[in-house]
Amino acid sequence: MFKFWGNQEQQEQARPQDVNPAQSWYPPSVVTSPSSRPATPTSSSSSSHSLQRPTERPLSSSPAEAAAIITLLKDKSVDELRKLLSDKDAYHQFLLSLDQVKIQNNIRDELCKETLQLARENLEKEPRIMELRNQCRIIRTTELAAAQEKLNELEKQKEELLRSCSPASFLQRLQGTL
Repeated sequence: MFKFWGNQEQQEQARPQDVNPAQSWYPPSVVTSPSSRPATPTSSSSSSHSLQRPTERPLSSSPAEAAAIITLLKDKSVDELRKLLSDKDAYHQFLLSLDQVKIQNNIRDELCKETLQLARENLEKEPRIMELRNQCRIIRTTELAAAQEKLNELEKQKEELLRSCSPASFLQRLQGTL
């Protein structure tokens, strides 16, 4: 059923041939044998055949993991393999019994717990964050008011200096001294 390392004869032994695709919860492309359709799509084939077959994707990240799964499947009888293909609950139980799946589930659960803990800590910090934001807003508005007042004072000084240095004021001063 799945393409692992090994010869075709071993794959044929591990695949029960009499499973009716209509009784299986797997998609038909998984249950039907690979020989019933072309290995590579032709240019005239429909778009549904352009998808990669599940048998071409490795299920494990290493040959050792694949071998461990094959060993577990080799120990099963034909009836047990048929049941795995046709019974979604049996397949799910088998999947959950795999060490790789257990490890991944434990890691996922641990990450979920850590994420929840971080979220709780962030929520606990929210009142302090709001308090600091309010303090920043107060500081900004008071400093802004003081800076605007200083700016207005400096603009008045600038206007007085410009008036005292204008040609009209120089002329008036010269006329007053004569």
